[in-house]
Amino acid sequence: MKAADYDVRESDPFAGNQVFGAVGTITAPIVGRLQAMWQVMRSDVLRVFPRAPGLPADRQSYLRSADDIYQTDAYHSLSIEGYRVTPELIERVQRGDWNPLRNENDRQSRNALAARGYWQAFGRVKQAVEQIVGGANAGSVARAAHREWYRELFQPCVVAGLIEVGALAGYRNDAVYLCTSRYVPPRWESVRDAMPALFDLSEQESEPCVRAVLGHWMFGYIHPYPDGNGRMARFLMNAMLASGGYPCTVIRVEDRNGYLSALDTASIDMNIEPFAEFMASSVRQSLKRVNKNRNER
Repeated sequence: MKAADYDVRESDPFAGNQVFGAVGTITAPIVGRLQAMWQVMRSDVLRVFPRAPGLPADRQSYLRSADDIYQTDAYHSLSIEGYRVTPELIERVQRGDWNPLRNENDRQSRNALAARGYWQAFGRVKQAVEQIVGGANAGSVARAAHREWYRELFQPCVVAGLIEVGALAGYRNDAVYLCTSRYVPPRWESVRDAMPALFDLSEQESEPCVRAVLGHWMFGYIHPYPDGNGRMARFLMNAMLASGGYPCTVIRVEDRNGYLSALDTASIDMNIEPFAEFMASSVRQSLKRVNKNRNER
């Protein structure tokens, strides 16, 4: 709320010594559900995922490799969400040749706005990844940083006057429905309990691959924002992969149907195996790419 220029003054109407009922902590149903699913599903992820390389000794080289795949990542992630972007548009935005205040086409172009937001958010994600490869707890870093990723993702739309700044102040406050899925996310009232539970689980998890797979899927399962959840989940995926030294991984638009189907299977049938296998295959391809580039040098 403060980031959206609201003057927040908290007060507790129940302050004092009043006792209204039984003393103790009551766990919200959504929290218990997430905790149970995480514990049941983690073994399926561990069974299929490649072994973590470990935190990189050369952190700057790791961060440069993330920069190297930025254009590919932006193209595929935005295309999965239905944006029509070209490598030329991605590159133009990346080099700063984009000005919605002076250029009418930039101000009105949905695709250019999305590309610019992705570039800004990617910069914030990279800052988080730098902390993670330096040894910081990945769940704690993502907890603190993910709202900033979201604000950067949609800040160009605020500049262009397409959405109000207040829309970026927090999680969704209405129902959401997915046009490509039978899955219906939890009620908006549950999100405030669900998101801290997700980051608690990520902080406590010892295996990077479990953080990456279940973090990505569970973010989409909760669907905390009215828009941008897929892009945010993929940002979170790569931040969690970094905690194990796995390379940044691109989900390709050519694999969109299999990717969304695997997510549906996890959310509707409570079967994480197809999604874990999908992600494991994608990470193996990334590992091959990194090893090939290293050998060519």
